[in-house]
Amino acid sequence: MGEASNLARVNPSMRIEIEGVSLETLRALSRADQDALLAFGRPISFAMGSATVLAEFNRNGGTLLVNFAHIDGGGEGVLLVLWRLVRAYAIDRQFKLIRWNVHAATCATPNPRLQRFLRSHHFAEIDDASYGRIFARSQQL
Repeated sequence: MGEASNLARVNPSMRIEIEGVSLETLRALSRADQDALLAFGRPISFAMGSATVLAEFNRNGGTLLVNFAHIDGGGEGVLLVLWRLVRAYAIDRQFKLIRWNVHAATCATPNPRLQRFLRSHHFAEIDDASYGRIFARSQQL
């Protein structure tokens, strides 16, 4: 997670925790413990800056599947930092592709600002067979 080290210096005021574990502590964990913390196949929560993110990670061969079910708060670049951290993780684990799914189209109170942001970062609004209407992006590594 070498890129993650650089990101921590980009915005030192942003507190990043995953399930209550700081980014610094996470980097010190073994690869097995890092993978266990991501809890593949079940939802986990992230506290990042002023945002709380509910996400789920899955593996499908060489693809890392990332589902953002709910994002509450934020606005200080949380998604960009999270995307960079996940990308660094995926590269370190030799994934070939990241499939990003953001459930921002059908939530109880859709955020038009978030939707514009996603579209400007190459996310497409699609009807997914598994998740319904979502914003999705596939990123080759």
